[in-house]
Amino acid sequence: MDTNIRMQIEQTFLSLPREERETIISHGTAIRLSNLKKRLFLAESKVQHFEEQYKVTLAQLDDRGLPDDAGYEMHEDYIMWHHWAAVADKIK
Repeated sequence: MDTNIRMQIEQTFLSLPREERETIISHGTAIRLSNLKKRLFLAESKVQHFEEQYKVTLAQLDDRGLPDDAGYEMHEDYIMWHHWAAVADKIK
């Protein structure tokens, strides 16, 4: 975001009555928390799907390595599995 625009927004926000600022922060926090919960649910669901599909946790797979006969799909899933695990960790 442009620095001038950010400063204008901050100045406008700070010029509001305290109660109004608290309401805005409260509502913004509730919306952000809701979005994070949805994203966490999605990420954890993806991780769980891979664990059920391959009957192993990502940590176990990382320790053992991919099987010698792992195909293209498993390699792709492994990359996505790491992605979703990282998303879940970041959100937590």
